[in-house]
Amino acid sequence: MVNALLSHLLSQQCRIAIIAVDPTSPFNYGALLGDRIRLNQHYTNPNVYIRSLATRGSLGGLSDRIMEVVDVVKAAKFDYIFVETVGVGQSEVQIAGLADTTVVVLVPEAGDDIQTMKAGLMEIANIFVVNKADRAAAQRFVKNLRQLVHAKTFDGWSIPVLKTIATQQTGIEALVTHLHEHQKSRVKHKKRTWLLTQKALQIIQKHKMRAVSAVDIRLAIEQELSKQAVFNVYTFVQQWL
Repeated sequence: MVNALLSHLLSQQCRIAIIAVDPTSPFNYGALLGDRIRLNQHYTNPNVYIRSLATRGSLGGLSDRIMEVVDVVKAAKFDYIFVETVGVGQSEVQIAGLADTTVVVLVPEAGDDIQTMKAGLMEIANIFVVNKADRAAAQRFVKNLRQLVHAKTFDGWSIPVLKTIATQQTGIEALVTHLHEHQKSRVKHKKRTWLLTQKALQIIQKHKMRAVSAVDIRLAIEQELSKQAVFNVYTFVQQWL
């Protein structure tokens, strides 16, 4: 999808930045960061900037430095900045507080309408896109989504459900048109306050926790486990409080 958007917008001489967030291993904090491989059609284009970020333990689908990175990229005067999350689930909704327009991309096999509602997507999507729309179940899935969003209007914006086939550039022009329409609608960005609250809490927590080392805690736990068969984590943390 990102490749298809790049191809379409580059044909219009646009400058585009891609901030792609990849999941991080909870054990060694490693991340593949393979977005330049996936975007190999465009990563050498002078009008394209691609930056990979690891979540580094952040649970909101983004990096804990995403606001700082986006602010720096904004200063470079790109026409478009796309932030690609690790994937949206029940808790991975920080993107709704960051982006001016949130596009939720699904595939026909994503599940029935009840599963979609459970995932919390109704709360963050400004635009739904069903990609790989040439698959057998696509039309039924699109119909279910449209029924769900039909009565859901946010400050005058009616959420569209679009069909695309990214590998064939099908539906990409319509997606870009709806992006522009949403920007022009001047929908009030209510979730900005929520994001800033979460960011402020993160800064406060890091400041309060600056003297606590995860490495030291892990080594101490290893020592305790070697001494006793039963380990009580609540008793253990008393020494760190």
